[in-house]
Amino acid sequence: MSTVAKAKASSSSIKGWKHSKPGLWLSIGTSAFGAVSIVKDVKKARGENDTLKLINALVGAAALITGTALLVRELKRLGDDDVLLG
Repeated sequence: MSTVAKAKASSSSIKGWKHSKPGLWLSIGTSAFGAVSIVKDVKKARGENDTLKLINALVGAAALITGTALLVRELKRLGDDDVLLG
């Protein structure tokens, strides 16, 4: 098997893992770390009275919330497809 073929096979298995329950939980956990960073950014922007940095942090928070909601929805869909769950 060539190096390119191995890379493609590895890439497809990684993509499949990303849409698995453990992959989705890992993504949600990573989002939680992002939330900590956004809270720090908001506090810093308020302390510096910097409106532009505050807007940037709030837009980042909105993106994080939306992304997490999409991950949760995907996790629920995986649960609905599970034959053993009924």
